[in-house]
Amino acid sequence: MSFDPASRVQDYLVFGEFGDVNPSITDSSTYTFLSPERMEELFEHEIEGCFLYSRHFNPTNKYLASALVRMEDGEAAQVMASGMGAISTTLMTLCAAGDEIVCGRSIYGGTYALLKNLLPRFGVTTRFVDLCNREAVRAAMTPRTRVLYCESLSNPLLEVSDLPQLAELAHAAGARLVVDNTFTPMILSPLRHGADVVVHSLTKFINGTSDCVAGCVVSTREFIGQLNDINSGPSMLFGPVLDSARAASILKNLHSLHIRLRQHGSNALHLATSLTALGYTVHYPGLETHPQHELLARLMNPGYGWGGMMTFDAGDHAAANRLMTLMQRDKVGYLAVSLGYFKTLFTTPGHSTSSEIPFAEREAAGLREGLIRFSIGLDADIAQTTSRILDCLSEAGISPGSRPAG
Repeated sequence: MSFDPASRVQDYLVFGEFGDVNPSITDSSTYTFLSPERMEELFEHEIEGCFLYSRHFNPTNKYLASALVRMEDGEAAQVMASGMGAISTTLMTLCAAGDEIVCGRSIYGGTYALLKNLLPRFGVTTRFVDLCNREAVRAAMTPRTRVLYCESLSNPLLEVSDLPQLAELAHAAGARLVVDNTFTPMILSPLRHGADVVVHSLTKFINGTSDCVAGCVVSTREFIGQLNDINSGPSMLFGPVLDSARAASILKNLHSLHIRLRQHGSNALHLATSLTALGYTVHYPGLETHPQHELLARLMNPGYGWGGMMTFDAGDHAAANRLMTLMQRDKVGYLAVSLGYFKTLFTTPGHSTSSEIPFAEREAAGLREGLIRFSIGLDADIAQTTSRILDCLSEAGISPGSRPAG
């Protein structure tokens, strides 16, 4: 059955204190009680409409969380100060010393560093596998596996995760499927395909203006309750609290996400199609040549496009650097990390957002040194942008089929 995340978000109406069309921002860290007994009761369990301390929750953050629940078709959510805060507290809620995680080998570098370098200090280890290989995933699962972790659209190789298949494999092994849906909000609804937990970096497409850092976790009421347990919940005890003013601004931007996604996707498809037609090596899930194009077509919610992320193989690192320098000069966009901004952003992930992954592992996964990751912007004239990129390619000496020597 089709699902329309935008309509679910648009139907979420919250009035401010004086009938404002935007909910009032709660600028308070603590809250008063009419009786000691009510305060004691709230320390024992959550009471709808009652607030104790903003590390637990505050009304503004609750509004944003409720909208995200509607978007992802979950039961409950927690908003946090960063995407990594969402990921790390989720994994520490699900795992203890001696437990294992199975994770895709094409993954955001910060997530890789958390799994590879930090969590082993607490007795949690990770196996990195090719999630496109069903048998490799099955073989990696053991009785100690608690989490199968993936990105719905992998960073930076743009591999589409077969969410129903991964959910089946995880649940057969007694594990939970955790999905980072940062690249494809509204486009994919992982909980509807069997995922147990969805995380986002709200910093990216959902906020869309590159002016804050934030994250969220969406799941069942039971899991969000574990995350926030006053005695043992990692979110409660680590305290990655999102500022209420930022929560309010993200909530406003969330209401335009569906419009922005369509423009990001339309522009990306135009650019990817144009470059591919000229013989350049481009990866974009909207192209029929993409290995998981048909898979994404089956899983995606219609009407939001194929996403704003695209990769381009410039041949080698030096050529990629030349091209990015020229593109920034010619106002194609910015040489910068992150994504989801209204201007196009580009970077070589092997030397930035995936640099935490050792060179040999990047090579084995197919992350070439000349690969440029694009977050395509909201350009009003994408044909003009395409023309500027072609001029930059010519000046950089990059022709179709360029490859490094040897």
